[in-house]
Amino acid sequence: MSTNDCGNHGSNCCKRKLYRRIFVGVAIFVSVILFVILIIWLSLRPSMPKFYLQDASIYQFNLTAGTNLLTTTMQVTIPSRNPNDRIGVYYGNLDAYAVYKGEQITAPTALPPGYQGHGDVVVWSPYLYGASVPVAPYLSVALQKDDTAGLLMINVKVEGNIRWKVGSWTSGHYRLRANCPVFLSIDHGDDNYKEAPKLFRFQQISECGIDV
Repeated sequence: MSTNDCGNHGSNCCKRKLYRRIFVGVAIFVSVILFVILIIWLSLRPSMPKFYLQDASIYQFNLTAGTNLLTTTMQVTIPSRNPNDRIGVYYGNLDAYAVYKGEQITAPTALPPGYQGHGDVVVWSPYLYGASVPVAPYLSVALQKDDTAGLLMINVKVEGNIRWKVGSWTSGHYRLRANCPVFLSIDHGDDNYKEAPKLFRFQQISECGIDV
C-alpha cells in the first residue's frame, strides 16, 4: 500500500486501513472457529445421565416425641446410565442425602468418583445416617398422617460435579442435582404385638429428576 492510496492523509490513513483489515480478519477467523464449535456441539450435544431409585431399605426412622429429633438409618441403591453414544461422563464430589417433607434428615454421604463410558451403568448403594436431627414441629404431625395413611415418601438427593469427555477433550465442571423419590408402605407388623417396630416396604422403581 502506497502513501498515495490514502490521498492527502498520509501514513495515518494507511495505518487505520491496515488495522481495520487486521480486525476484520481476526473477527472472521473467530467467527469460523465459533461456528465449527457450534456444529460439533449440536452434533454431539450430550444427553443428561439417567438416574433411577432401584431399592431402598429403612432400618430406623424414629421421631422422639416432645423433642422433635428424628433418627434415620437407610440404604438406597441408585443406578446411573450414560445414554450418550460418543460422550463420556466424569463424576466428582458427589454426595447423597435424604429429605423428608422438604427438610434434610441425614448427613451427606460421599459417593465414589469415577468415569462412566458410552452407554455404561454405574450403581451406588450408600448408607444414609441421621442421628437425632432436629426437625420442625410440623413434621411430627406429617409423620402421624403418613402413618395413618400407611404410605411414606422420602426424597434422596444426589449433588456433585460432572464433566463431559469427547475424545481427548474434557469440558469444565457442571453442577449435577438429582432428586429421587422413595415410595414406601408402612407395615406395623403383628397387630397382637403393639411394641413391634414399623416395617417400611419399598414400593416401586422410580426415575430421578436431573438438573445440570
